Amino acid sequence: MSKILFNNFKEVSSKQWKQKIQVDLKGVDYNDTLIWYTTEGIDVKPFYHADEFEQKFKPSNTKASEFKICQSIFVAHVEKSNAKAIDAISRGAETIEFIIPTEDVSTKDLLKGIDHASTPINFKLLFLSSEYVKSIPTDHNITIQTDIIGHLAKTGNWFKNIKDDHEQFEAIVKLTHSFCVHNSLYQNAGATMVQQLAYALAHTNEYFNYLDPILSETDKKNVTLTFQVSVGTNYFFEIAKLRALRELYQSLSNEYGFNTNCEISVTPTKRNKTIYDYNTNMLRTTTECMSAILGGASSITNLAYDSLYHKDNEFGERIARNQLLVLKEESYFDKVDNPADGAYYIESLTTQLCDKALELFKDIEANGGFLSQLKIGTIQKKIKESATKEQNLFDSGDTVLLGTNKYPNPKDRMKANLEIYPFVKTNPIKTLIEPIIEKRLAETLEQDRLKNE
Repeated sequence: MSKILFNNFKEVSSKQWKQKIQVDLKGVDYNDTLIWYTTEGIDVKPFYHADEFEQKFKPSNTKASEFKICQSIFVAHVEKSNAKAIDAISRGAETIEFIIPTEDVSTKDLLKGIDHASTPINFKLLFLSSEYVKSIPTDHNITIQTDIIGHLAKTGNWFKNIKDDHEQFEAIVKLTHSFCVHNSLYQNAGATMVQQLAYALAHTNEYFNYLDPILSETDKKNVTLTFQVSVGTNYFFEIAKLRALRELYQSLSNEYGFNTNCEISVTPTKRNKTIYDYNTNMLRTTTECMSAILGGASSITNLAYDSLYHKDNEFGERIARNQLLVLKEESYFDKVDNPADGAYYIESLTTQLCDKALELFKDIEANGGFLSQLKIGTIQKKIKESATKEQNLFDSGDTVLLGTNKYPNPKDRMKANLEIYPFVKTNPIKTLIEPIIEKRLAETLEQDRLKNE
């Protein structure tokens, strides 16, 4: 029936569509009126057509319905953190991330009563110790987030020094067959999506260059890389960013003979979150989590609406977890795999992000590689330039955060509600390189409002 129906209509090319649009515009310029010029250097058109693509679309190798809801727990007290994890699992968490501050934490006690065969566990260590990692149970469902370059980029220093850090890193990878790239740092500091993808690739390439001559072919196939990624509210672009990251990683890992499958762990960005009209943060994180699901995230750790100014609390964490549960179990996000596949707009964005990121990656490698560019400050400079452009758009009102620079409530009072400091903290210490600093768009405006309360 459908063939008979559609055979009655002639195919219309993209050229014919554009001509029709130009006629309907009645002399108004098509490019000025309907083209959206983005900071990514990607121009968004009013429509996309099949004849603009030379090759058929390849299906994604991920399943959007299988994303896991993650609960992140900072371990200040082992028994309390263990109880918190068990409670979170009973309330819908499907995987747990433990943030371990010191070597005094007993992972055996931390995992008591948790079936990690059914609930994957991630350990994020705030220190570097292969001896400590040996004390953690060996299990394919337990991963260790080891990222010495990410630590250097964020703090400006190695844990100890470049030689010792790499030796420790090597030992941990051999023990766990896993490591991590914290790409979220670049997003939260103001990098464009193209920069985020290129830096993730160059960051990973440093590890591959180091591990390639050390690991056997079998070990390389068994290593699992986890990307820690932050997503913002540019809905379709963020979907495309995650899809592009998988494509780029697959190409890079294939060249070295490493496992071409990666894990992508997503958290909503802090960059657009606010302390005033804080309930709006729930709307932002909801759309960001939707982008993460449709983009093929392996797991998602939602950001509590009050995480900027409140200490960890049961209510905020429950709401954040329930947002994901509603998406998964009541909004049918667990029913369809790869719904973005074949969408002309998203496929076009994915291809363009891949091409532009690959071009920047090649430039980084041609100029000494990621570590070299960090050392001379090129990466930091480029991120600052992008962040400044984004900040100017916010300050001028072109980038809108409702309740903050658009329709603010002058009666809002926050000074008495600040349990933690919500702004960039300065700690003048000697560093090997200039650290990459995360900063929210609304910080300066919020500080001015707090002074005037």
